[in-house]
Amino acid sequence: MLDLNNIEIAFKTRSDRELKNAKFLFSVIKSPFMVRILGFMSNLALKIRLPVSWAVKPTLYRHFVGGETIEECFPAMNKMMAENVKSVLDFSIEAVEKEAEIDKTFQELKHSVINSGKHEAIPFSVFKPTALTTHSVLKKVSSGEPLTPEEQISHNNFLQRIDALCAEAVKAGKPIMIDAEDYWFQKAIDDVTEDMMLKYNRKTAVVYATLQMYRNDRLDYLQHLIELSKRNSIIIGIKYVRGAYMEKERARALDGGYPSPVYPAKKDTDDAFNEALRISVENHERIHVFCGTHNEESILALMKYMRDKGLPNNCPAIYMAQLYGMSDNLSFNTAKAGYNVAKYLPYGKIRNVLPYLVRRAEENSAIAGQTTRELIMLKQELKRRKSLK
Repeated sequence: MLDLNNIEIAFKTRSDRELKNAKFLFSVIKSPFMVRILGFMSNLALKIRLPVSWAVKPTLYRHFVGGETIEECFPAMNKMMAENVKSVLDFSIEAVEKEAEIDKTFQELKHSVINSGKHEAIPFSVFKPTALTTHSVLKKVSSGEPLTPEEQISHNNFLQRIDALCAEAVKAGKPIMIDAEDYWFQKAIDDVTEDMMLKYNRKTAVVYATLQMYRNDRLDYLQHLIELSKRNSIIIGIKYVRGAYMEKERARALDGGYPSPVYPAKKDTDDAFNEALRISVENHERIHVFCGTHNEESILALMKYMRDKGLPNNCPAIYMAQLYGMSDNLSFNTAKAGYNVAKYLPYGKIRNVLPYLVRRAEENSAIAGQTTRELIMLKQELKRRKSLK
């Protein structure tokens, strides 16, 4: 069985200084109290526009982000590519409400899609739909509420922008992933994603939907997509993630008086995630997979499904991925074994990326054992390197 915990391979691209910085970071975010303080201070800094670069850039930002621009990401991207780990450049900006800011974001996303076609090291582009319209419009469309004339114009612009990004992906010759969002406006995103797949996925999977497998309706939705593929002779692209808004979704469902859309237990999510992978591999001629996970059991399960189906490690229809700065043991060891692997590599100005960084800290603090595993491996690698000097 493949050893996913070979630390020499895992940290080959990281200098001693980078490993020490990572060790410090994970030591801090191991504490839920420190993460809450970080979240509070970050929100306060954004609200009153306090300067934060001096504290964030040499620590969290350096470890989890590629740079402020695409060009600044190239050093990290090239180092990983040398070890057969590719990069998905993710322009990290939270939802904006003003049309001028939305259009500015759209232009940067378009630039990112075009750039993906220029580099072998970039196998996909990606975007968050909430960066291209307002929450209120997405919520209304998802719930079937009538739009005002102004909102209808905004929604039409939203649809046109997504179509334009998908068309650029076709020109670039690289697939594009449409991220999932909150439950209460996901239907609008599912609908436009299906429309784009029907339009562009005739010969291969250009457009990828994102399924958050902590949602208890996503296995049924996967079957819906398979039927959509059969009826229309298209290839479905799917990025699988566990999900990023669990506590918020449960709280909103409680406040709104409707059943929680999220599984009650983590095991249910794990089982649904792995079952979705199994179904996808069984239907690999119809479904192309981007498996985004830090869960070792899910990666091993996907490898088993591939072996059972007789698929090669480098099957072009299947990618595995982790976030930059996390789970390097999974990324670099699977790449070493010949699997298709990518890192999500965020970029953007520090103030725009700060909410993303706080979520990464919260995620590491919340996932049982995640930070401890990272720390143990970092300490082991630093000790191993010291013994060689």
